[in-house]
Amino acid sequence: MSFFESMLALLAVAIVLLQVSRRVAIPYPAMLAAAGVGLALVPGAPQIQLDPHTVLALFIAPVLVDAAFDFPIGALRLFWRPLTALALVAVLLSAAAVAAMGVAWAGLPLYAALALGAIVAPPDAAAATAILSRVSMPRRTVTVLKGESLLNDASALLLFSAALAVHSRGAIDAGLGLHIALAVPGGIALGVLLAWFFRWLAPHLTGTLGGNLTEFTGVLGAWVIAERLGLSAILCLVAFAMTIARSAALATPPRSRIHSFAVWDSAVFLLNVMAFVLMGLQARTIVAAMPAERLMQAGWFAGAVVACLVVVRMAWVLTYNRLAVRFRILRGELAPASLAQGVLVGWCGMRGLVTLATAFALPADFPQRDLIVLTAFATVIATLVLQGLTLGPLVRLLKLDGETDLPDELARARAAMAQAALAECASREDPAARTWRYIFELRRETAQPGAACAPLDTWRALGRGALQRQREELEALRNAQKVGPDAFLILQEELDFAEVALESDRERHIEEN
Repeated sequence: MSFFESMLALLAVAIVLLQVSRRVAIPYPAMLAAAGVGLALVPGAPQIQLDPHTVLALFIAPVLVDAAFDFPIGALRLFWRPLTALALVAVLLSAAAVAAMGVAWAGLPLYAALALGAIVAPPDAAAATAILSRVSMPRRTVTVLKGESLLNDASALLLFSAALAVHSRGAIDAGLGLHIALAVPGGIALGVLLAWFFRWLAPHLTGTLGGNLTEFTGVLGAWVIAERLGLSAILCLVAFAMTIARSAALATPPRSRIHSFAVWDSAVFLLNVMAFVLMGLQARTIVAAMPAERLMQAGWFAGAVVACLVVVRMAWVLTYNRLAVRFRILRGELAPASLAQGVLVGWCGMRGLVTLATAFALPADFPQRDLIVLTAFATVIATLVLQGLTLGPLVRLLKLDGETDLPDELARARAAMAQAALAECASREDPAARTWRYIFELRRETAQPGAACAPLDTWRALGRGALQRQREELEALRNAQKVGPDAFLILQEELDFAEVALESDRERHIEEN
């Protein structure tokens, strides 16, 4: 089969598996990981090769920007202590422990062992939040997990880049040390500068399909520029996305934002699916080329690495959790996290897209590349299956299920927004103003925490019924040739936007599978 035919077939298989995971309540990352193993065992499965330099930009850059765009800078300031403990200390401890195992057990050179540690050290909080989307949990825990996924990638990839630089140079020198020292601040500064340029350019392209293409081109271009300059591409994109997000909420037209979010959600999900199936196919090539004895040794080594990662993360998270309860300096103004929350965060150590992509990106001549890639793939599978399938039951066992403050947070914000809208309408007494005041008074009263929701539910039900009747009338007008295709699309879009505004909180997210 050609490359196109192979990818089309793999995506078709992935779609089927996603529907299976939805119906049997198995988290889709775990299902995709298992599918990767299955594909690796299928006789005649295609061999698809990707350029290592392309892999990180293709698979990580869009995913990273999508997550960073939604993560506020204020949360970094508020949670910087636990984020430092997870995204820096936990990653370094995990990488160091795995590197020590790589040197002592597998005989890897130190820099190659550090590369392995950097590949498997960062948990993918996106995988955790996808799995935990089926249960309610404290928003603080979700925020910390999402923030960790942004920053731990940076610390892990800096280690990874340093290991690759040692591989290419043959030794650690002063130039390499200076390069690493400048990579972090330089990457952040470059991201801010590129974001300013993008904010200037965006209004000229808003509302066009070219604007959506520019978003992807800008993201991938920022990654390439940072890499060419020897700066941290991860931190460049985090700074890039967060800087744009600070002004995008008010400056972006609603139609463009809805369209952009839909495109990005689909693209990021597609990249996740592709990464899992491609890694499974690459694992097939490695396994087929390994002698049985070496394959057995690699299996034992990979299992030991998984156990090491789980133990190190859990031990450090619980240690920090208890120390933060006792010493205020370790938590700042935050309320102490409970032991149950600490256990949950410690168990949220699933590896995912970053581990797969960095393993892909290893050069072909890297020492024991086959062992490292196989260990990375085994780590992703084991953590997604072992921890992914047990996260939901663990949340319920720890009695954290339902401990979400999202409804109250939404209620307070809606009440404040409605009050601001009432103030805007207060000086007018015409029928339009009275209509809007009634709507916002209803929203303010029903949005209060603990308020009866019957009026709001009734309003939504009546609105939906009226909109459905309008849709039927519009369809009748089109069938009678009284409305042309252009007018039909405009009116249909008006009804769509109106109906979206009437949806409940749970209906406003498209399911991932």
